Amino acid sequence: MPELPEVETVRRGIEPWLLQRHVNHIEVRVAKLRWPVATDLDRHLIGKTVHAVERRGKYLLLRFADGSLILHLGMSGYLRILRKPAPAGRHDHVDIGFSDGILLRLTDPRRFSTLLWTDDDPLRHPLLADLGPEPFAETMNGNYLFRRSRKRRIAVKSFLMDHRIVAGIGNIYANEALFRSGIDPSRSADSLSRARHCSLVECIRQVLDEAIVAGGTSLRDFSDETGRPGYFSLQLKVYGRAGEPCEVCGAPLESTRIGQRSTFFCRRCQH
Repeated sequence: MPELPEVETVRRGIEPWLLQRHVNHIEVRVAKLRWPVATDLDRHLIGKTVHAVERRGKYLLLRFADGSLILHLGMSGYLRILRKPAPAGRHDHVDIGFSDGILLRLTDPRRFSTLLWTDDDPLRHPLLADLGPEPFAETMNGNYLFRRSRKRRIAVKSFLMDHRIVAGIGNIYANEALFRSGIDPSRSADSLSRARHCSLVECIRQVLDEAIVAGGTSLRDFSDETGRPGYFSLQLKVYGRAGEPCEVCGAPLESTRIGQRSTFFCRRCQH
């Protein structure tokens, strides 16, 4: 599943092509995604101008004057910008055509993606209303994380991946941030001191920022708007590297499952 850096990479990639352009047609080939695509989506979109392309957690928001389109890429979805017509493939489910011939195409082999219209503030939509602060927000600091962790005896990795605590941190970057901060992912969230929570916040931001700059992780099903894979996977220190030597101490990296998710760590470096 694309994580925050991949979604931010897509946002930055499509924004210059869509901003201040108006929609002139839409084609929904497959309406049965995670939730059905509205049958009257053309009524909401055609003739309307994109005023902003934003991200909230792992969701993309295309804002118009009278509403917003909420997009989530699901397990295998991705967006592409086409500057000239191209035949639709088997998994190309939705095309949104803009002025100057620009086409935004949603492709999703597993059809777990989301494409919803809302007339109201999208941040109050049930999918987004309960999200915690963004990792780069001023309110998301060590004091906040320490306060939210009190009496939370779940593993700190599961705590980080609770989007009601912090928006958008997925499995890959939770592994990487915990390694960088030297924290055992299985430790209970409430066992960490305020100082360690402060360190963890800084490591989260560093890892996500580096991933965004690098263009996202090159997951099998992910490509950016030009079809190029991301390259942050070349910098991953623990994720997917069980049995390989730790780059810090040389001990073999280990793997386990926490909250039904694969977890990678160094027993010597993380405590």
